[in-house]
Amino acid sequence: MSEFSYRIFASGGPVMWLLLLVGLVALVIFIERALYLHRGQIRSTEFLNGIKNLLQKGRLMEALTLCEETPGPVAAVVKAGLRHADATEPALRFAVQEAAVTELPLLERRIGTLAAIAQIVPLLGLLGTVLGMIRTFWLFSQSGNYATPAVLAGGMWEALLTAAAALAIAVPVHLARHFLNGRVRALVHDMEWVGNELMRYLQCEHRRSGAGEAAVSAEGKQP
Repeated sequence: MSEFSYRIFASGGPVMWLLLLVGLVALVIFIERALYLHRGQIRSTEFLNGIKNLLQKGRLMEALTLCEETPGPVAAVVKAGLRHADATEPALRFAVQEAAVTELPLLERRIGTLAAIAQIVPLLGLLGTVLGMIRTFWLFSQSGNYATPAVLAGGMWEALLTAAAALAIAVPVHLARHFLNGRVRALVHDMEWVGNELMRYLQCEHRRSGAGEAAVSAEGKQP
């Protein structure tokens, strides 16, 4: 930060330091959440097709290993379904839904904090503006009939800078929150789609193929 920038920043008064701290917290939260959600975003269609191919070959353990090695909520939902592959339909559906419900809070973690910051920052800016105006009127009252623009400029600087800084922080934080919410909605959609497709496959195709193999084996044992 250059000397001129620091002087401008310091003219905003103590509220500017609070705004700076809150802005840094919001930045750290956004970076952490964006990286977390990015790691959890996978190509759901290709992943599910790979799981189906393994199941068709009877390699259930390899499918479970693939789920464990794949990060993100989609793999967790598929893993829960595979662990209950031979369960009844209500039990399978409950396992898949339970996994999705468990993953959802992990996706939404700290996004609420960004929403709170976006609401608090304008209030801090308003506080800085009020304090600046109070300082301006106090200087005016102390100067009597000899108040000059230079004397009053400090309070006006504080009032205007805090308001501008608060808006400059609040707008990006709002955009960051909407961006993260969009990523969460995309992951939730993937979880729902993969969960439904997996349940449909396990209830129909997978069990049908198992029944077919059992019938062929029974015919082979007949004299």
